Amino acid sequence: MEYIIICAASLITSGLTLFSGFGLGTLLLPAFALFFPIDLAIALTAIVHFLNNLFKLYLLGKHADKSVVLKFGLPAIVSALIGAQALIWLSDFDPLTTYSFFNRELIISPVKLVISFLMIIFALFEIVPRFENWSVDKKYLPIGGALSGFFGGISGHQGALRSAFLVRSGLSKESFIATGVMIACLVDVSRLSIYTSHFSSEGLSTNLYLLIAATLSAFLGAFIGNKLIKKVTMKGIQIIVSIMLFGIAIGLGSGLI
Repeated sequence: MEYIIICAASLITSGLTLFSGFGLGTLLLPAFALFFPIDLAIALTAIVHFLNNLFKLYLLGKHADKSVVLKFGLPAIVSALIGAQALIWLSDFDPLTTYSFFNRELIISPVKLVISFLMIIFALFEIVPRFENWSVDKKYLPIGGALSGFFGGISGHQGALRSAFLVRSGLSKESFIATGVMIACLVDVSRLSIYTSHFSSEGLSTNLYLLIAATLSAFLGAFIGNKLIKKVTMKGIQIIVSIMLFGIAIGLGSGLI
């Protein structure tokens, strides 16, 4: 069952979120979280996210704006290390409380509460009209990189902030997508250097075939999305992603997941 759900999520979201510059990790994380502890789910999602971004970079990389990548990406690399280390730190905390529900012992932990809170915040960015056209001035790109990198490291939710900062950079649609993908690759490399050292003995190697299947599904989704780049609108997709985020956030925060 995990193969079906995770591969389907990889295929669909990789294609649909190519246009927004974010969303694959947002939607794939809940799919992994259904079957794995949240900290391991974040690490597994990061691997698929990184490999898929490399494929997207192959498709669109020539359009990336190198100056924006440097201004935004370098601070993001450093702060992603801090965010990833914060995730490791939180995952080592003892559970806050446990309770029984339909003969199941449910656990509420600090890392689940933090990730749940972040998922709700980023879901609001998608559906609240006030945030729909929110963006910031180009001179704040380094600050945006630091914030985006930190949240990318701790939960994988880097794209919404990154897109908000890049949208005012005067980039074409192709350049906006390619620049975001290149920055996402830098953040992924940074956080994976922390994740793999902590989780290699706790599940990454034992889920190799699932990672391969999810990555190939994401490749196919990105390839299809690239063919449809001029035909798709994102509003309905953003609403669906947000609903799922709220549902999984509630599940994580309550210990159901």
